[in-house]
Amino acid sequence: MTDGGAAVDERRRWQALGVGLVAAFMTLLDISIVNVALPSLDRALHASPSDLQWVLSGYALTFGLVLVPAGRFGDVRGRRNTFVFGIALFTLTSALAGLAQSPAWLVAARLLQGAAAGLVNPQVTGLIQQLFRGSERARPFGLLGATIGISTAIGPLLGGLLIAAGGPEHGWRWVFFVNVPVGIVAVILGLRLLPGRPAEQPTKRRRDPIGVLLLGVGVTLVLLPLVQREQWQGPAKWLLVPAGLVTLVGFWLWERRYARQGPPLFDVRLFSHQSYTLGSVIALLYFGGFTAIFFILTLYLQNGRGYSALVAGLTITPFALGSAVASAVGGRIVNRYGRPLVAIGLLGVVAGLGLAALAIEVLPHAPVPWVIALPLLIAGIGSGLVIAPNQTLTLSEVPVPQAGSGAGMLQTGQRIGSAAGIAVVGAVFFSAVSAGDDAWSVAFERSLLTSAGIVTLALVAATVDIIRNHRRTQSATRS
Repeated sequence: MTDGGAAVDERRRWQALGVGLVAAFMTLLDISIVNVALPSLDRALHASPSDLQWVLSGYALTFGLVLVPAGRFGDVRGRRNTFVFGIALFTLTSALAGLAQSPAWLVAARLLQGAAAGLVNPQVTGLIQQLFRGSERARPFGLLGATIGISTAIGPLLGGLLIAAGGPEHGWRWVFFVNVPVGIVAVILGLRLLPGRPAEQPTKRRRDPIGVLLLGVGVTLVLLPLVQREQWQGPAKWLLVPAGLVTLVGFWLWERRYARQGPPLFDVRLFSHQSYTLGSVIALLYFGGFTAIFFILTLYLQNGRGYSALVAGLTITPFALGSAVASAVGGRIVNRYGRPLVAIGLLGVVAGLGLAALAIEVLPHAPVPWVIALPLLIAGIGSGLVIAPNQTLTLSEVPVPQAGSGAGMLQTGQRIGSAAGIAVVGAVFFSAVSAGDDAWSVAFERSLLTSAGIVTLALVAATVDIIRNHRRTQSATRS
């Protein structure tokens, strides 16, 4: 009986993980899938450039705002209820977005949809921390890393397929409607399979409203000028970034003080763990370079070279395939190789992006999807060796009661990194596009090299950690 019960528990936790991964895939997919839908959406709703910017950036903004409070709420109140509510809200807002009759309607739905995604994602990582222990977390984190990489990369392809199937007039609506049946199934399975709140969990906890306010204001001030960089003219908007950073320092100081009274929104002592601090820095920098790749590639292929949305999506397929395979492998071997595995992955991404830029330079008139297929495959393999292993190492020392808030802060850094990376790489891209002849190819090459430079900063951070650990090991051996 005991063995049979253990088998049932083993099967159930993998089923619960499967539900979480599907939900994570669906919510992360909506970051990139909408990019290829913008032209048809523009024609259907007569949206202004500002409206289109908010359709894209509003989702990322509210996503990033909710992550840490949602993670903490799941830690305290139970992850199942938070997860199910978030998926239900995501499903409803996806339907509302698909039914939109005006730009304002669509923007409002996207803001709520992003908040719902922010509710869901910390629960998935927290569930892995809760259901798995020690080294056995490597495999589920590998699957989560593959989910993150594939969902981000495959969004343009799936969006192109849906638009081709739905037609130029209403195809963009199916980009949102596709979430509805998946979301309904995820709600049902989440209620059945996800564990409830542990019995020993206290029913009442001190609230931390000032912490929530400081974090929300700080993240908003940092993200707003980044996500609205094209619509807000003039340099004054960048004053919000230092104001946001000062507010986040205030959040840090407040959380340290609040921890003396009771559990804070986020326990800043997690940053005393080198694995968490360094992993968070690597994630922030890597997502700054990684996410921007798909943004500039979609613009270059569709606007610069005249390819369809479907071809633009297919072009990214080598990256997605490489990332999927390498994530699964990386998750299995990260406990054996540690941070050097992440460094190898970062080196692969830098090499792949550099080769893609070189290929465009050497073969300017060749079909772009074929020319950059191999470099994107190399970059995808490298990416798979970064996201999942780095997440496993970063969260390895986070206690289970803080798993949700710890994961939420890690993902908040990823969202800030993504927004900052797109802002920097986008600025390089658009400044080069306006320069003159053959501007699109030059802009793409420079943008790829900029992304590679940002990823190189993450590689430097990983290398520093490897050297420090090597010296520490040598010192311990001498002792």
